[in-house]
Parts: sequence; structure tokens; C-alpha cells
Amino acid sequence: MKKLILRNFQSPGDIVMLTAVVRDLHAAYPGQFATDVRTPCPAIWENNPHITPLREQDGDVEVIDCRYPLIHQSNHTPYHFLHGFIDYLNGKLGLATRPTRFCGDIHLAPCEKQWISQVEEIVHRPLPFWIIVAGGKRDFTIKWWARERYQAVVDHFAGVIKFVQVGEGGHEHPALHDVIDLRGKTDLRQLIRLVHHAQGVLCPVTLLMHLAAAVEVRPGMPKNRPCVVVAGGREPPHWEAYPHHQFLHRAGALRCCDDGGCWKSRVRPLGDHAAGDRPDQLCVDVVGNLPRCMDLVTADDVIRAVELYFAGGAIAWLSPAERDALCRATELAS
Repeated sequence: MKKLILRNFQSPGDIVMLTAVVRDLHAAYPGQFATDVRTPCPAIWENNPHITPLREQDGDVEVIDCRYPLIHQSNHTPYHFLHGFIDYLNGKLGLATRPTRFCGDIHLAPCEKQWISQVEEIVHRPLPFWIIVAGGKRDFTIKWWARERYQAVVDHFAGVIKFVQVGEGGHEHPALHDVIDLRGKTDLRQLIRLVHHAQGVLCPVTLLMHLAAAVEVRPGMPKNRPCVVVAGGREPPHWEAYPHHQFLHRAGALRCCDDGGCWKSRVRPLGDHAAGDRPDQLCVDVVGNLPRCMDLVTADDVIRAVELYFAGGAIAWLSPAERDALCRATELAS
């Protein structure tokens, strides 16, 4: 049995993609590999049946720094992010691993599935809710959409969808009104469990869209969790999008992304001397504070995308009894 330690120290969304290659490696070569990982996100690997504790200093252990150079071909080749680590590991080890599922590989313990959600702890009964991410990392401003547009979506669905706002404390997540505010109040494992209970997710291209696809749904839900992604034109859609998501991209609509994604980092320089401030990393078509590709995604576009899941019958609006429970919880909280 070949022993591998796979290392990657990128963002949590990248690590969710790494879980897929571990799953698919064992599916392609059962019993031939023992795998361990070194990442900044141990919570993503909890309960993973494909992880075997290994020591880097042992002579029969091979340590591989995992990358996905396939991304540099993504504008012109028909591959998804899921192929990135797989293609790299295949090249390093002479393998022929293929994706087995169109999502990452997150595992919940049986007891975790029985725990009530943080939302239920607040409103004192199980209620359907949508997670909303209205910001992002401060060094990747090109992925941001406008706070007032997120608020317009929340306002439109008042009384029929309850939104729960999340976001890492060190990132930029402007407060929304009339939401359950869990910004900075969830660690990564709690966030995974929150996604498990969520009826849907609204976010930019970020960790939450990958979790929306990778985390198991609750009984009674559709097989795949609804998710609306405000994507713009930074990435080619086929590299990022999942087949059951509403991926609101504008690739091909503007000259700056008419040949795949632009892959820029920022709307304007931040003055931090980082690579994202280089002229070649700045948006070339800005409208106000938004990249034009994001400006072309309107609140009505997002509202319609969310409504599709209800119109098609995949999920249902809040019932009158559920709305009453929310109102009582809100009154108690105030």
C-alpha cells in the first residue's frame, strides 16, 4: 500500500476541492493507497473515511504539495475545478483517476445530523432558511456584489424566506437588515452543519457554493441543495458552476471576458503592495464600485433565480405557522 500525505495551504474552498481527489483516488484504486492531509482546515476532513494518520518523517511516506495548474487552461478547455487536483495527482503518480461525483466530499457524523441548527436554537423550532453571503475576502474585491442589492433580495422575500447571514470575522461582510446575523459566530465545522440544515444558499463565487454542493441535504429536501451564485465574469462558468445551481455569470457579454474569465483580483488598488494591486490584476471596466460584469447582475436577476426553485416545486415557502414562529422569536429578541 502506497502512503501519501497531500498538502495544500490555500483557502477553504480549495480544500473542499481537495476532498474530491482523495475520494476519487480511493474509488479508482481501492486498497492501494493510505492517505493523510496537511491543510489549514482540519474541520473539513472530520469523519472522512479515507484519511489515515501518517507521519511525514516515515521513510515510506510520500509528501505531495498539491496544485491545480489546469486552472491556467480553464478559459479554453472543458474542465471543472474538480478536475484540477485530480489532473495534477495523475501526472505526479502516473494514475488515471477520474471524478466520481460532481461535488466535494464532506462527511457528517450521525450525531451531527441529529443536532439542531443554530437557527433552531434562536427561533425554538425547525424552520427552513437560506444562507446569504454578502461580502468576501478583502483582497479579492472583484468578487463582491453590492450590499444594497443583497438587501433588496432579502426585502423582496420578507415573510416567505428567512435569510441567515454568515461570514468570517476577518473578511468584509456588511450587515444586512431583517436577517439572522451569524457573521463571525460560526467556526468552519459549525458552518458545515449550518449548510446541512439550509434550504438554500445565496453567495458570490466562494466557499459556500462549494459547501452547498458537497454537504449532505436533510431528509425531505431535493437531492441537491438550491444555490444562487452571483458570479459576474471573473471565472469561466464551466470551471466553477455546479449543474444544480443558478450560476449568474456574464462571461461573453463584455469584451473583457469574451474569451473565458478575466481572472482579475480587484476593482481598484488597495495600496497594500500585494500582487492584486498590479495593473494587470485590476478590473478594466468599473461601474461605480462594481466590476461591470457584476453591475450587470441585477437584484431582479437574483430574485428570479431564487424563485425558480420554488416555482419548480423543489422547495416550499415558509408556511403561515413558520412565519408566526419567526415573528415571535424576533419580538423576543428585540
